[in-house]
Amino acid sequence: MISPRTLRGALAAYACIAGITPARAQQSRRPLTVADMRRFQQVSDARMSPSGELIAYTISSVDSAHDRSSGDIWLARWDGGRALRLTYGDGDEHSPRFAGSDRAISFLSSRGDSHDSDQLWLISTDGGEAQKLTSVKGGVDDYSWSPDGKRVVLALRDSSADADSAPHPIVIDRYQFKHDIEGYLDDHRLHLWLLDVATRALTQLTSGNHDDMMPEWSPDGSLILFSSKQQKDPDRSDNWDLYVIAPTAGATAKQLTHNDLDDADPQWESRSVWSPDSREIAFLEGGPDSLLYFALQRLAIVPAAGGPVRVVTSTLDRSFVNPAWSGDGKSIYAALEDDGATILARVPREGGTVTRVLDGRRVVAAVASAGSYVAIIQSTVTHPDELFAIDRDSARQITSANAWLSDIQLAEEEPITTKSKDGTDIHGFIMRPVGYKSGTRVPTILRLHGGPVSEWDYGFELSWQLLAAHGFAVVGMNPRGSSGRGLAWAKTIYAHWGEKDVEDVLSGVDYAVAHGIADPERLGVGGWSYGGELTDYVIASDTRFKAAIAGAGIGNVLAGFGTDQYVREYTDELGLPWKNLEAWLRVSYPFLHADRIVTPTLFMAGDQDYNVPLQNSEQMYQALRSLGVETQLVIYPGQFHGLTRPSFLADRMQRYIDWYGKHFGGSKR
Repeated sequence: MISPRTLRGALAAYACIAGITPARAQQSRRPLTVADMRRFQQVSDARMSPSGELIAYTISSVDSAHDRSSGDIWLARWDGGRALRLTYGDGDEHSPRFAGSDRAISFLSSRGDSHDSDQLWLISTDGGEAQKLTSVKGGVDDYSWSPDGKRVVLALRDSSADADSAPHPIVIDRYQFKHDIEGYLDDHRLHLWLLDVATRALTQLTSGNHDDMMPEWSPDGSLILFSSKQQKDPDRSDNWDLYVIAPTAGATAKQLTHNDLDDADPQWESRSVWSPDSREIAFLEGGPDSLLYFALQRLAIVPAAGGPVRVVTSTLDRSFVNPAWSGDGKSIYAALEDDGATILARVPREGGTVTRVLDGRRVVAAVASAGSYVAIIQSTVTHPDELFAIDRDSARQITSANAWLSDIQLAEEEPITTKSKDGTDIHGFIMRPVGYKSGTRVPTILRLHGGPVSEWDYGFELSWQLLAAHGFAVVGMNPRGSSGRGLAWAKTIYAHWGEKDVEDVLSGVDYAVAHGIADPERLGVGGWSYGGELTDYVIASDTRFKAAIAGAGIGNVLAGFGTDQYVREYTDELGLPWKNLEAWLRVSYPFLHADRIVTPTLFMAGDQDYNVPLQNSEQMYQALRSLGVETQLVIYPGQFHGLTRPSFLADRMQRYIDWYGKHFGGSKR
């Protein structure tokens, strides 16, 4: 680790190379460092009390002693009164819910559990010791309280072999047999159970060869809502539907949505919500299986008694997430994704004009409501997620979890529009280095987002800020295939990965060079997940980059068949390899034409990744090693698709900086 004194000297010495003025570099606010990563706190899980006057939320921070992220439950008043930290356990506390009133909050935590499984705990909003409500084998996956606070509906996985018993052979007979984090999948499904809080008695509510997820108890207490796939073989479809069931043993669930669409899919982590009068349910309606992840998420409403679904955002070619009812039940708040921003919108219950309540350069990550009160979690380019109250359609900040950033000199982000090879307008962003001097060319990194149906946006992006703090300009484009610009835009790359999207992202590099920002001799590229895959496509198509970093990507899609969690999606999009080999070969060109690659490339992956397994990075590494192209493979043990161990996250970021710095310069901090 470089000391602050050495840091200042290195920064001044680098000024001429990177285009950073010594005067700005020596301002009282210092640049961000990799060591600062452990100081960040993340605000999430906002939930409002029945009265709306209180907000429970989670603040997660780095537990350096155990090298993990650990969350605690906090309580704040909507009106901005002093926040109260409720938990101080050595476990990870998360998923707070009010227990039927403003007087108590529940949460999930593995504290004290011998198998590290989440159990349900309850604590007074006045503070004190939490009491454990469950000790169920396998832990609690999800839950929702009855309005009177006397019962809880739990989502529990069917019992399996005791974790302390000897290992058993893994017998597989499911169509989709693996999933990241969960590992190999068996027939133990998630089902709903009722917990009587007074007696601790558990009663099973649902069963069957399917998962029942995201339970929500109705405000009048008469029904429980949940999402499920109850086709003959749920593994072969993403056709989720909404169901309701009475909270009584032996009750039969009633299906509310009857279509071939992806309704209330849990993967969006966007819960369906009851209207205040318990008569209707707002949810996200996706598309048919054939559209996969390219489909829009539209805001829809279905009667709780059953009946036609009405889409209330059908006139807008954009996706919504995180619906929340207004107190009077006349409208629904939701986060609206629109071309690099995610804003707070409001939609009439019967449909109609979408009101942009909070517009502009922001990313709303969560929306919560109760009564006449509304709260959101949002970030901007220079401010990580914080909790805000919505007061007269304006945002009033409640938390300041990262106040220390006021001493840090952060970089700003500028939206840009470029022309792709075929003349299409491509939108994206450019971030100049901290202390950038106008007219100076600097080393520049083309960062590629995952998905592919995702986007770079106006939110806080730590990796960009750290690269900018180390003398790099960062360019991020939202090519065709990204979200935020409608269905047709996203569908452009359907079964044609690495074609139009390659041309689109390269236009961002051309822009930065043409505008005198990027040094054409010092260009890098990199990304994670589909960003890693797109990196492979880019370096197999363009030789101008001096260094590349492909994280958790794939260059040989054909060889990946059946080895990851996407067998259904890939088969729907590309067909079966033995019936449509041409499509599989077309998207595998980075490996099949690896001899076109000359860029020194760093490959990275977690060894437990079942999303885009390690073998895909190994194959690309081996290909370049065989060709004599400079390459390196870094494997993070015990990590899934998304790294979680803080020391590994810091290691990865430092390797980004070092790999690019080694091949075309960058400041050292």
